[in-house]
Amino acid sequence: MTHEIMECDVLIVGAGPSGLAAALRLAQWSKERTQPLSIMVLEKGSEVGAHILSGAVMEPRALNELLPQWQSLNPPAHVAVTHDQFAYLTPDRMIQLPTPPSMRNEGNYIISLGAWCRWLARQAEDAGVQIFAGFAGAEPLYDEDAHGKPRLIGVRTGAFGIDKEGKEKGDYQPPLDIHARYTLIAEGARGSLAQRLMHDFDLRRDAQPQTYGIGLKEVWEVPASQHQLGHVLHSVGWPLDRATYGGSFLYHAADNKIAVGFVAGLDYKNPYFDPYEAFQTFKTHPHIAPLFRDARRIAYGARALNEGGFQSIPIVHFAGGALIGCAAGFVNVAKIKGIHTAMKSGMLAAEAIARRVETGDASSDLSIYSDALHASWVATELYRVRNIRPAFRYGLWTGLAYAAVDTYLLRGYAPWTFAHHADHEQLHEVHASIPYQYAPHDGVLTFSKLDSVYLTNGAHAEDQPCHLTLKDASLPVSYNLPRYANPEVRYCPAGVYELVEEPARVEGAGAVMRLVINAQNCIHCKTCDIKDPLQNIVWRTPEGGGGPNYAEM
Repeated sequence: MTHEIMECDVLIVGAGPSGLAAALRLAQWSKERTQPLSIMVLEKGSEVGAHILSGAVMEPRALNELLPQWQSLNPPAHVAVTHDQFAYLTPDRMIQLPTPPSMRNEGNYIISLGAWCRWLARQAEDAGVQIFAGFAGAEPLYDEDAHGKPRLIGVRTGAFGIDKEGKEKGDYQPPLDIHARYTLIAEGARGSLAQRLMHDFDLRRDAQPQTYGIGLKEVWEVPASQHQLGHVLHSVGWPLDRATYGGSFLYHAADNKIAVGFVAGLDYKNPYFDPYEAFQTFKTHPHIAPLFRDARRIAYGARALNEGGFQSIPIVHFAGGALIGCAAGFVNVAKIKGIHTAMKSGMLAAEAIARRVETGDASSDLSIYSDALHASWVATELYRVRNIRPAFRYGLWTGLAYAAVDTYLLRGYAPWTFAHHADHEQLHEVHASIPYQYAPHDGVLTFSKLDSVYLTNGAHAEDQPCHLTLKDASLPVSYNLPRYANPEVRYCPAGVYELVEEPARVEGAGAVMRLVINAQNCIHCKTCDIKDPLQNIVWRTPEGGGGPNYAEM
């Protein structure tokens, strides 16, 4: 079947910080050189920012390079960090620890990344960039180069108006093929197109496995007496055991709002662990709960984030395009930041394309982007902290001790590099694991997953093919249940997966267990695609515009 074709010079898939920085940098270059350049950005969320979730404390280094005058351009709320605090929690105590140099935030700002992406999008549109929200990049489009090797020539968007049986409905709109000389993939962590391209071009052949965390976040409006504008708190310890990597954050933002969140490494081993319940438990700590007395929770969300660092970065260029931002994995775990590195990667990719266009080079190869990236402060920064995250696989105290040695003595230049292991391979079986006991939710400070999902403002067209599929529908019951007690029921932060008991189909037989997938609850965090032990769950891009509609995340 043929589809309508649109053409542009540069296509960017994803309107996050890396994609928008790339688009704006290209538009700036086009204006500076009076060189016409058509730049198109696709965003699968209903609007720019709808699928964006981050803590977030922003280091403005890349922003200062991209828009030196940004403070005069009416940017969204940004609160200068006034005080950093790092603590170890026990069930009833908060023990102050020295704040590591990498976590000191002088000159940084507490922001809502979604609001900032909407602002960046306006800057890009004012510069001539076309942004199409509500359109998902569903499939890569290939042709062959002069040597018969595959080359990316664009993407196919998802169709609209397909029912659960795969039939066209009355409002059917066919896919659109968008062809571009260069395509930048900026989908964020574990993006569907990025995963496909890594496979098709073997981009991970020299990289360690990527490892991830699941980040959960709430925004609260609190009384002024409980708010300390600009205060930043990070903690480790309770309620996590010492074998599970993770911790919390509390950011006192503008307008008496507190962003509170929890990150758990998806290399956790106990199948009974529930990251969402750990987050709810964290808020009950005697030094944390008072902050939320007489307060109102206004937002909730969750998203996977890259934690692999330098050794997990794939080859970032391929024929016809490149990976930028979290699609490649540039989070600095030691800093707990990735906005600045994501933006810089997008800017470097844009500058590589500009060089090709300026010299009249017809090549679709962007290896000059890869060279520039590895010569940049992004690579230097990530290289120097490359061993900190993997050191925590030996436990909290070993990880903290190694981080201190690496930071203060080795200065990030150890003559070794620790390896990573794939997150889905790390679970222990139930016979070797102790179940967790989580307290009931009170509906005031702690909430159920379904109560929280309501705050994501999420929506999917219910009469569409399920975007979460199983390669083998029998495995959740035949394999995951006896070995791991169905961890998907717990690691999903939105209640998508539910194990139900159905009456026997044959008289006299026992009840039948079945995994139900409530895809309409999905908030696009990608955790299931990462953590399922047999990689049996396949996350496909749903109809554009679906999913969460975050406003302040």
